[in-house]
Amino acid sequence: MSTGEPRLYTIAPGVPFLETLAQAVLAGTLVPGGQLGDDPLELAAATIYVPTRRAARTLRSLLADRLGGAAILPTVRPLGEFDEDADLFEPGLTETGADALDLAPPLGGMERLLMLAPLVQAWKARLPAEMRARFGGDVVVPATPADAIWLSRDLAALIDEAEVEGADWARLGGLVPEELAGWWQVTLKFLEIATTYYPQALAAAGRSSPGAHLSASIDAETARLVRRPPDGPVIAAGSTGSVPATARLLAVVARLPRGAVVLPGLDAGMDDASWRALGAERLHPSVFGHPQFGLRQLLVTLRANREQVIEIGEGAPGLAARRSLVAQALRPAETTETWLAGRAGIDGAAATADITLVEAANEREEAEAAALALRLAIGENGKSAALVTTDRALARRVSAELARHGIRADDSGGRPLAKTAPARLLHALVAVAATPGDPVPILSLVKHPLLRCGLPREVARHAAETVELVTLRGGAGRPDVLALAGDFDLRAARLADDGYKPAWFKRLGQDRLDAARALLTALAEAVAPLAALARARETTLAEIARASVVALEAVARGSDGGLGGLYDGDAGEALAAFLRELTGTRTGVTFAGGDWPAMLDALIAGSVVKPRPGGDPRVAIWGALEARLQHVDTLVLAGMNEGGWPRRAEADRFMSRLMKAGLDLQPPERRIGQAAHDFVMAMGAPRVVLTRAARAGDAPAVASRWLQRLEAFAGKDLTAAMKARGAQLVRHARSLAVQPAPAAIARPCPKPPLAARPKRLSVTQVETLRRDPYAIYARMVLALEALDPPLRDPGAIERGSLFHEVLHRFALSGVDPRADDAVAELVRIGRGVFDEEALPQDVEAVWWPRFLKMAAGIVDWERRGRADLVRRRLAEAKADPVAIGATGVTLSGRADRIDLLNAGFADIIDYKTGSDPSRVQAHRLLTPQLALEGALLARGAFKDAGKLEPDQLAYVRLRPDGEVVEESILRIGGRNASTRSAPDLSAEAWERLERLVAFFGDEANGYLSRVLPFRAGIAGDYDHLARVAEWSAGDLDDSGEGDG
Repeated sequence: MSTGEPRLYTIAPGVPFLETLAQAVLAGTLVPGGQLGDDPLELAAATIYVPTRRAARTLRSLLADRLGGAAILPTVRPLGEFDEDADLFEPGLTETGADALDLAPPLGGMERLLMLAPLVQAWKARLPAEMRARFGGDVVVPATPADAIWLSRDLAALIDEAEVEGADWARLGGLVPEELAGWWQVTLKFLEIATTYYPQALAAAGRSSPGAHLSASIDAETARLVRRPPDGPVIAAGSTGSVPATARLLAVVARLPRGAVVLPGLDAGMDDASWRALGAERLHPSVFGHPQFGLRQLLVTLRANREQVIEIGEGAPGLAARRSLVAQALRPAETTETWLAGRAGIDGAAATADITLVEAANEREEAEAAALALRLAIGENGKSAALVTTDRALARRVSAELARHGIRADDSGGRPLAKTAPARLLHALVAVAATPGDPVPILSLVKHPLLRCGLPREVARHAAETVELVTLRGGAGRPDVLALAGDFDLRAARLADDGYKPAWFKRLGQDRLDAARALLTALAEAVAPLAALARARETTLAEIARASVVALEAVARGSDGGLGGLYDGDAGEALAAFLRELTGTRTGVTFAGGDWPAMLDALIAGSVVKPRPGGDPRVAIWGALEARLQHVDTLVLAGMNEGGWPRRAEADRFMSRLMKAGLDLQPPERRIGQAAHDFVMAMGAPRVVLTRAARAGDAPAVASRWLQRLEAFAGKDLTAAMKARGAQLVRHARSLAVQPAPAAIARPCPKPPLAARPKRLSVTQVETLRRDPYAIYARMVLALEALDPPLRDPGAIERGSLFHEVLHRFALSGVDPRADDAVAELVRIGRGVFDEEALPQDVEAVWWPRFLKMAAGIVDWERRGRADLVRRRLAEAKADPVAIGATGVTLSGRADRIDLLNAGFADIIDYKTGSDPSRVQAHRLLTPQLALEGALLARGAFKDAGKLEPDQLAYVRLRPDGEVVEESILRIGGRNASTRSAPDLSAEAWERLERLVAFFGDEANGYLSRVLPFRAGIAGDYDHLARVAEWSAGDLDDSGEGDG
């Protein structure tokens, strides 16, 4: 049984909604039957619907506070309105109504994605040949299962919209004429997934679509109320009826014998012309964006008019003036000619007295100002404050800024699960299992703080560092986690036998090596089952998901058998819930194992970690939906730029405006109207701070349309006053953010005592000593070794080393280059070296043909003029230390090749596979290595060669095309042509070396950083230690030197 007239109320912006509602419920002013607060049983029999869970919790708390002692509270249920900022559906929304119908259980979010994704991929396979022909080639469509999942997210959103709005998919075919653009024909074929194949899949699975299930559940609840009106009060409060099923429920509740609907912020004072404009027969798109449009549409559904709505609650006079100002500023564009008249009836000073408008230079400054506004707001006893924004990045910035003030305020919107530590461990694990060869994911995995592999935490951490140093850094390689233990043993043995082993290896004890080996063994055992599936041509989601969980828990399990915090805290619990849903999903999806990492990223993308309560109770950070119906003393509305708040009315990915209108779907501007209503309600807070940044990202930003309207209506003077308060806030924030300017530091020039200075140099270190003495100080005085970069694919350095080794063995083989089989013998030697190196097939496929070309070039070079002159070849000749004058320092070195000539001289040759260093640099002694080797030869340092004068100093360039070119450093051409003999150049190099070493033999001279940089943009190993970026800003010319 229902009453003839609806029972409708509204609470205006500026009046605490939930407090006023609680007071009205207890006072019995909303429904007949007397004061509910005086009758515990009557109160307990009441049912109250509110839009969100947060509102439900707050209302229960307010009711309990007003009742005082023990009491049975009414049933308070969330309605679960739709919004972009939160989950679309509230679980357990209308249990009674759902039970009344035989509804198939709805799909979960992940379950639906995994049902739609195969349908998307099947659509690709079904794409008609004529559609490809229409565009002269293949249509670009999702190529991988991960692509299909991402596209399925968008399709699911469209399905939800259509089901909630009650759209008839059967009308879709008649909306696109055959002659319309080809892309729309493709779209129609794609939408057959939603109209045909998805319903078939649901029926086969015995499940229902979430949107349809929600609407049916609410309609079932509505039908129950009609059939059996409750004896107790039924009140629906705070909803704008944006969901049609909810609007129908409100229409029934409003006419129940003891029912009432309380609307949020209906503008009872809007003039009739503006109200009519919102309901015109042909609506301009801008009308959908008006804050009152949704409420007007709801009143139509309720079969009521504005005059039947009773306003309850009272706000402060200044807030009433502000409410009028905001309403006038946002009036429909069709009636803005009345602005002047409307302004005359408003006390603008009172309306804007507690509004502050912050215009920050950038997003960082906006966050600082917003945080300061919140801090100042709660400085008064008993006051509360909140930040409301749709920009989650800005929310996190403000949360971080509040932490500087000693205030913990977590973003209630949460943070992406994928960015948390437990999820990152899962991501690294799956990447390592599926794609061997990349050291970075392996480094991420073994160094993850949650990885244990059966070891105590500290032991696991030290073991990971050992694995990194021994196995995953230095040189080239494509590591596989399954073979990493063997690689570790080989490299550790090689380092142990190396006469030049790094200092860090000397410091490793056997216990560290054993722990690293144990970690790698356990890691391989844990990952192997997952890797078998992840590297298979075909696997199932159920198999690989279970294997991922087993492997994840195995690598996280510590020595005590526990999971080491994997599932602890907000993030751990969220990951556990995600994995339960993932492993519990029934699907027959199959895919290549290598697609699993990208699929996992796509599936986890929608998961959010909500913070637990525990922050400062005086401060909150909310999204727009979470802020609905909440009340605080100061509200900071942040991110007030176009595209942020409100978001842009973007066209649908699959349907044009015409198509959506043909299905009776709301235009995208409708969401702007809902956001505008949120803005109007938020402007009712006692104090409001509006913030925006002049630049968002790297581009100028445009103020929100609502701010522009507000400024235009308020006028220049009132706007200037609001901005002046904002500017003061920004200045205050800047003063807090400004740190004392760091004292300028000088270029480092340490002067260690002579006893600590190096007494031995190699020919390769001389150039460094001249160009960057600080690097020699760090390496040889402080004994700091630069960390090798992570393993990489074999490149130019490795190719050069490989070719050097081949030529070294060829020189030692004694093969006469003039012999007919010289090339064949060189190729045989090269084949042996290549086999030992065990290069990846794709690398060898490039390098081996290049070597074959080079082999012929090497032999041809030898024959062109060298073979008859050389009596003996020395490869990798080592020079013993030779004293550098009276400095007390010695020089040693190693030459790639020395040819002992029949004439009693010797040529020194350095093989190069690149263009550096140039012959000009070597001739000018900027790169003195070859010339110093000549000086060592003249001093008898090369024992196998004896004491000889050098005759030639040359680079032999091994070019990619196989050409072998000898470049003598004794002659340079061009404008500054020069010719020197080898003895003269070597003697000058030695003389310069003596002066250089003598300079550093004076304790008054220090090791200056970057005296002569190698080349612009090339960083040295010790630049960070020398703080080059600090002292060289705008001062250092890193251009280096040219070649001529």
